[in-house]
Amino acid sequence: MSEVTTAEVPWSPKRAAPGAIARLLDSKPVLIFLCLLPAVGLLLTFLTYPLGLGIWLAFTDTHVGRGGIFVGLENFESLWYDNVFWGAVFYTVFYTTVATVLKFGLGLWLALLLNENVPLKSLIRAIILMPWIVPTVLSAITFWWIYDAQFSIISYVLVDVLGWRTTYIDFLGTPWHARWSLIAANVWRGIPFVAISLLAGLQTISPSLYEAALLDGASSWQRFRKITAPLLMPILAVVLTFSVLFTFTDFQLVYAITRGGPINSTHLMATLAFQRGIPGGQLGEGAAIAVSMIPFLIFATLFSYFALARRKWQQGDDNE
Repeated sequence: MSEVTTAEVPWSPKRAAPGAIARLLDSKPVLIFLCLLPAVGLLLTFLTYPLGLGIWLAFTDTHVGRGGIFVGLENFESLWYDNVFWGAVFYTVFYTTVATVLKFGLGLWLALLLNENVPLKSLIRAIILMPWIVPTVLSAITFWWIYDAQFSIISYVLVDVLGWRTTYIDFLGTPWHARWSLIAANVWRGIPFVAISLLAGLQTISPSLYEAALLDGASSWQRFRKITAPLLMPILAVVLTFSVLFTFTDFQLVYAITRGGPINSTHLMATLAFQRGIPGGQLGEGAAIAVSMIPFLIFATLFSYFALARRKWQQGDDNE
């Protein structure tokens, strides 16, 4: 008769079923929602609410210290016949276009230079960033002094040192002098952002591509057109979009130097909206000018989106 042996079954305590809160926290959608909730709350509080309030004010006749009523499109109809508003639209587009082209041209040139093996490269990069990190108002005060009708260092050098002129330049006293002076100040501040961003993109390009192109006898222009430009295109689209947005919505630099003068010739849409809304007390009209900027900003954002969608730029080819 055979012996029957039974293996001992180890005892383990019975695990309690997880509670409702534990099951809830184990859910991935719930965790995502909880993690995003603080950011969503901040956006709703500091972005969505002010934007919504501004859009609502654009359709009212609200003044500072007095509530308004809904007036529909009256503020926009008034702006349609406002020459100062259309002057601000013209200068905003002109200012943004010219400044962006100059910043990108000079910034790309500077990035290509810094991408080479030059002495003290790190120090030079740090110095180039200085105009970008200096507070905007401080830069504006500096340029206001540089452009002063009596004490301008530029006029002093041209008149008293070099003798190339007999009179000082009135940088901020005539419309077009003031417009170009503001563009020069904006370009000076914006070049570092473009140059450093494009330099970061240039350093991601493999040197082996340039070595292969050199072996094939490609010229400098051919290497730039076939290798550098296509591989830089994704970051170019992002930097271009941010540069356009920053320039189009510029306020501090213009308002601190000229306050929209002379004769309202240097008003951007942002500075005109502030002037009408706060010092002028017409909150509804100022909000309408600010809301008029939204289509331009949406266009710049869509440009970036569709540009980034062309992923084959990274291989130097077009989408099929």
